[in-house]
Amino acid sequence: MPTAFREGPYRFFFYSADGHEPPHTHVERDDNVGKFWLDPVRLAESGGFGAKELRTIQQSVIGHRDQLLRIWNDYFTD
Repeated sequence: MPTAFREGPYRFFFYSADGHEPPHTHVERDDNVGKFWLDPVRLAESGGFGAKELRTIQQSVIGHRDQLLRIWNDYFTD
């Protein structure tokens, strides 16, 4: 599970078997694991996070979108 980055209590990552899906990131904190599509950024799975926290996480995904896409493409196109 390559970690793209960490921010506060969150870890943003993807699974090495995710390459057959469109670009996305998983995000975890404690036992919660959500998923966001990257193009465009939108929620795929809430994973136990509440609405307010999901908005915070989505803003982080938007802010790091280019970095996440670059890491995704580097990992899955090599």
